Amino acid sequence: MNGGDASILGGGRVSSMMRPDKRDNVRSGDKRVTIEIDHIGLSVTDFEAAKKFYTAALAPLRMAVVMEFPANVTGGFPVAGIGADGKPIFWISGGSKTTPHIHLAFRAESRAQVDAFFAATIAAGGKDNGGPGLREHYHPGYYGAFILDPDGHNIEAVTHKPE
Repeated sequence: MNGGDASILGGGRVSSMMRPDKRDNVRSGDKRVTIEIDHIGLSVTDFEAAKKFYTAALAPLRMAVVMEFPANVTGGFPVAGIGADGKPIFWISGGSKTTPHIHLAFRAESRAQVDAFFAATIAAGGKDNGGPGLREHYHPGYYGAFILDPDGHNIEAVTHKPE
């Protein structure tokens, strides 16, 4: 499936969760609460190959390996934390790939970063799953690029900023 295919939203309808003015805040009593994922992990088939792939793929988003632990520290498999400014937000671990395949989107700061992400991932061995472009069926200004990583996961870079 192409990463930009509206059918994943159920008949092409865009939920309020996808709208940039609604996606980050929920009501909790009288206060607005911002909910964010602090970090996420993905098991991979070939740890060293995945680390090399994601290091190249996420460099345009100003991300790099910021923490790494060998198998003897973690209890059996190597792990690496990738992030920015010293904070790992995306962890990969050896062992076996995560199944079923997942979709993971990284927020980019600009359309140029989305374009650079796509070029870097293709150069690193990713497979095109929907090149950089507007996906206005999600909302106006949604600009994303989709690739399949070496284990077949749908990885995206997206910006919601109009340019």
